[in-house]
Amino acid sequence: VRKAVVSTQSTGIHSSVSCSKEDKMPLDETNNESYRYLKSVGNDWKFNVEDLHPKMLSRLYKRFDTFDLDSDEKMEMDEILYWPDRMRQLVNATDEQVEKMREAVRTFFFHKGVEPVDGLKRE
Repeated sequence: VRKAVVSTQSTGIHSSVSCSKEDKMPLDETNNESYRYLKSVGNDWKFNVEDLHPKMLSRLYKRFDTFDLDSDEKMEMDEILYWPDRMRQLVNATDEQVEKMREAVRTFFFHKGVEPVDGLKRE
């Protein structure tokens, strides 16, 4: 079992994340467009958390937590779509620019495994 310590500098919160080879991989070609594409071109590559350096794992969890606005360890599409609206405040984006960004963000995160209804769990 490999254990990584995940910390958030701004809050000082530290947590441990255990990862083992027995952990299920939640995404595959049956439920993820990227894996479906890889399979269609004859590539059987699968993400394996065991291959990540602990610092990279920490960065990924920190980024996940940024998008998980209600801290329920589940990233939902509505939480992600908050950020294009935030763009309006930061750079005075027009409605058209915000809508274009919302579509791009929705497509990107859908292909990364964030389901419109079920979201993506942190595990």
